[in-house]
Amino acid sequence: MSSTETSIDFDNKIATGEGFIAALDQSGGSTPKALKGYGIEEGAWSDDEEMFGLIHQMRSRIITSPCFNGDKVLGAILFERTMDGEIDGRSVPAVLAERGVVPFIKIDKGLEDEANGVQVMKPNPTLSTLLTRAKSLGVYGTKERSVINLANREGIAAVVKQQFEVGLEVLAHGLMPIIEPEVNIKSAERAEADQILLEELVKALDALTGDAKVMLKLSLPTKAGLFDPLVDHPRVLRVVALSGGFSRTEACAELAKNRGIIASFSRALLNDLRHQMSDDEFDASLGGAIDEIHAASTVKA
Repeated sequence: MSSTETSIDFDNKIATGEGFIAALDQSGGSTPKALKGYGIEEGAWSDDEEMFGLIHQMRSRIITSPCFNGDKVLGAILFERTMDGEIDGRSVPAVLAERGVVPFIKIDKGLEDEANGVQVMKPNPTLSTLLTRAKSLGVYGTKERSVINLANREGIAAVVKQQFEVGLEVLAHGLMPIIEPEVNIKSAERAEADQILLEELVKALDALTGDAKVMLKLSLPTKAGLFDPLVDHPRVLRVVALSGGFSRTEACAELAKNRGIIASFSRALLNDLRHQMSDDEFDASLGGAIDEIHAASTVKA
C-alpha cells in the first residue's frame, strides 16, 4: 500500500470511524506516576533509561493486546520515545497501522508558568525535525497541549493563537494537528472558560484558509452540547475529549451527553491495568475499559 493510500485510509477512519483515540503519551515528568498506577514503584529503576524501558514494556503490552485494534480504537497518541521504539523488531507506528490503529505523536515540550490564567506551551526549537521524522515513520497526526485555569479572555486567546500557529506548521509537514487547549476541570471559572474558549476557537477556525482542517481535543464542557458548533464546523475533522481527572465512569457519563465527540482518554483507559496481572487478566481489564469508552463515544444520551 502506498503512503498516499494509507493517508486516505487514515483520514476516513479518523473522520468517520466509530470508536475513540487512546492516549498513550505520558512523557518524562508523568512517567513515574503512570508506572506507579501500573503497580511499579519508583525504586524499581535506577535511571531514566530503565524507567522508559518499563513504560515501553507497558505500552507494548497494551498495543499488542488482542482487544487493542481498529475495531474500537481508531487511533493512539504516542510519546516521542514510543514512536521511535520498536515492538518485536518493528516500529511502533507500523505495528499500530497493521492493527488498524492510526498513529499520532505528542509534540509539545511541556508548559510555561501560568500567566493571565493560562499555561501556554514551551518553545520547541526542534519541532520541524520531529515532524519530518514522524512523517517518515508513518505517523498521521500530532497532539499539543496547553492548559486554561481561569476565564481570562486575553490568556485564552493567547493559548488559541499559539495552538493554531503550531497547528499550521504541522499541516505544512503533511500531518494532522490535534489542538488541545485543556480547561482545568477543577477551575472555579470552568463554565465561563468553556464559553470563551468556544468563541476563540470559532474565530481561529473561521480564519483558516485553503483546505486546512484540524482536530480538537477538549475538556468535557460543563454544559452538555456547548461544543456542537465545533463538531459541526467544516474546518474540524473530529472533536475528541480528554478525561481530565474524571474517573472512567464519570468521564464516560459526561462524554455520552455530547454528540459527535469521541474519547481520547489516558488515565481513564489505563487506570485498572497492573503489571502483576496475567495476560488473560490484563486483556480482560483492558477490553472492559475499551468497551465502556467505545460505548460512550458512539452511543449518545
